[in-house]
Amino acid sequence: MPTCGYPECKEDGVQISRLSPEGFLVATGSKAYSFREAYHRFHYCEGHHDELMTSVWNRVRKSEDKDDDHVAPTAI
Repeated sequence: MPTCGYPECKEDGVQISRLSPEGFLVATGSKAYSFREAYHRFHYCEGHHDELMTSVWNRVRKSEDKDDDHVAPTAI
């Protein structure tokens, strides 16, 4: 089993995610035909996956400085 992709973590990466350790989706190429081909996959331990998801949702839910042109934190 792959190890957790979070820096310096050596636990098993039981969760597969499209989020980088910084909490953003990461594209691997310019020409993609499906979601699977478009984004790199990361493995995380349960704790670090939960931490990343909490971070992303907290940024999405903040209402300050948002207008119709707001870019989501998962944007490339």
